[in-house]
Amino acid sequence: GVNLMEFSDEILLHILSYVPCTDLVLNVRRTCRKLATLCLDKSLTHTVLLQKDYKVDKDKVKQLMRDIGKEIYQLNMAGCYWLPSSTIDHVTRCKNLVKLNLSGCHVTSLRLSKMLSSLQHLRSLAIDVNPGFDASQLSSECKATLSRVSELKQTLYTPSYGVVPCCTSLEKLLLYFEILDRSREGFMLSGQLMVGESNVPHYQNLRIFYARLAPGYVNQEVVRLYLAVLSDRTPENLHAFLISAPGSFAETGATKNLLDSMARNVRLDALQLPKAWINGSGLLQHLKFNSPFYFSFSRCTLSGGHLIQRVINGGKDLKSLTSLNLSGCVHCLAPESLFRKAEDDIDSSILESLVVSCCNLRHLNLSAAHHHSSESIGNHLCQLLSRLKHLLSLALPVCSITDVAASVEKPPTTPNLVPQTFGRKVRIGVQTYPKNLGDQANQKMESSVFWALMGSLRFLETLEIIGSSFSSAMPRNEPAIRNSLPPCVRAQSVGDSEVAAISQLTYLQSLTLAQLPNVLTGSGLISIGLQCQHLRTLSLANLGMMGKMVYMSALMDMLKHCRCLRDLRLEQPYFCAGAQFFQALSHCSSLQRLCIVSRSGTLQSDAVMSFMANCLEVIMCHMFMGESLTVCKNLQQSIVRSFQAERPALNVVIFPLLHEDLTEVIRDVPMRHLDEITLFKSRVAEEPPNLWW
Repeated sequence: GVNLMEFSDEILLHILSYVPCTDLVLNVRRTCRKLATLCLDKSLTHTVLLQKDYKVDKDKVKQLMRDIGKEIYQLNMAGCYWLPSSTIDHVTRCKNLVKLNLSGCHVTSLRLSKMLSSLQHLRSLAIDVNPGFDASQLSSECKATLSRVSELKQTLYTPSYGVVPCCTSLEKLLLYFEILDRSREGFMLSGQLMVGESNVPHYQNLRIFYARLAPGYVNQEVVRLYLAVLSDRTPENLHAFLISAPGSFAETGATKNLLDSMARNVRLDALQLPKAWINGSGLLQHLKFNSPFYFSFSRCTLSGGHLIQRVINGGKDLKSLTSLNLSGCVHCLAPESLFRKAEDDIDSSILESLVVSCCNLRHLNLSAAHHHSSESIGNHLCQLLSRLKHLLSLALPVCSITDVAASVEKPPTTPNLVPQTFGRKVRIGVQTYPKNLGDQANQKMESSVFWALMGSLRFLETLEIIGSSFSSAMPRNEPAIRNSLPPCVRAQSVGDSEVAAISQLTYLQSLTLAQLPNVLTGSGLISIGLQCQHLRTLSLANLGMMGKMVYMSALMDMLKHCRCLRDLRLEQPYFCAGAQFFQALSHCSSLQRLCIVSRSGTLQSDAVMSFMANCLEVIMCHMFMGESLTVCKNLQQSIVRSFQAERPALNVVIFPLLHEDLTEVIRDVPMRHLDEITLFKSRVAEEPPNLWW
């Protein structure tokens, strides 16, 4: 037999690098002398990642800091919402810290001051700014540390500059605005900064400016205050300027001056602007780029002609571009937007120019638009995209993947003649589907353009296929949507065969499928479960007919093979979360987070409790169904009482989907879960790659 301890130190260190640091220090190193030495090797203690170590508690953090605090140079505790604020006090033992991420942690002004006062080597910091934050409570030692910080990520839950004015050496500034327009008491909030918040930020050394806004006018008011300083004097070394703002964010005189100054004085490598700042302006014609690696024109009315002329510039210097977000750009593949309907065919020559010029793309988002290919042979969107051999993540609208001949000639199947917005609750029995996967492949028309595309992108890790008219039943800060728009006519033929084609992606880790009308049995899901063994995140929404959960049996068969699945999100009207479903889901031994959104959906409380008892890794259970408030509250309380002590990170929200207080419940969900799984959105090329660690 082979003795593990006979391996070389290099091999053992590589193996140990996959073990969470808390386990290495608190458990593994106590097994023998050799491991006791290896577990404290600098390669393993230099960077400590606790951000998704859901089993860590305050006592483990305290012991970890005692044992190896002086050896830690990078500490990531992002999203550790379950740890009490007193846990942060132990970070002071890490005297040599250079990078610290406390996003999502509970930190008061006084605690932050005490901690930063002892971290003289700190250069990178991420924190939240919550109501009650008072910069006047920061000590002079704390401000001295902040003056040396060159990278700051700040999430704002209240109008404030936070610690930005203290950071006089900033080179990278990331701002996340999560301020609500109304207080819990229902009072309207103002975007004006609090008294004592008039200090001016220092941007003279800034190289990267990024701002992401949640919906709401207060967020827009506050970000304008941050931008006001930039409009007075644009940093000479600025090379990435990114603002992600949903809805309408109007351009003002100050922002126009800022953009004019940028056009004159800087050369950018990354750009994202609100749609109102780009639409109808000649801005892109005047901006200068160096070696761009990220562009986002999400929801802009930018035409393909302008995209080629002003951005791609005839293919010059675009080999450096690795990430491109054209989500919601309905005219980006057409020569002109004037007099063009969103459903008209795309101009394949524009897409071909894009593919040739940006041949090193790794992340591409074309979702939320109607990209209909013409009948020209060899010019289908899927055929052109198959040339992008370096793609790691891809988002496409459903109507873009259908074969033109199939969508034109194939009449709608009988089930799809049923109106999409109505449906009776039906009993879910065992569905019939091909048991022989070989038969499935034969049914699939392996000559289809989408099948060929999936075959050519063998190393794709993230795939999103989303209906161009799909909208989730639970948007941010608004009541739940009761009716959904019907799918695009071109998308009517997309169903089981296209889903089966995805099973060719051996290295697939994240899959999102939304509004595929012709899913009749879900048989393609079984192929994915069998072939895509690295799948960690699965999101399915509105597959097949809206009034029936037609793919339940196939989904249960699929889940039995998903041993690595960690996150599952299901959004489907009339979903029955019963004993059979949860029994199948229990095979997903690695599952950590579950979210179910279902208008008129039902659940069985006993089945949910049994599932939580069997799946020991589950720390998030969100269900927004059609059950009564009493049923939901009782189940939520039972889960918390039974499992909270053993699972410190447990977060449970079970609530009626159409209840008027849903938005109040949503605001208490930890941002990590809300942003990553509970709210539906396209995540491909949402941010530049490696924006933060």
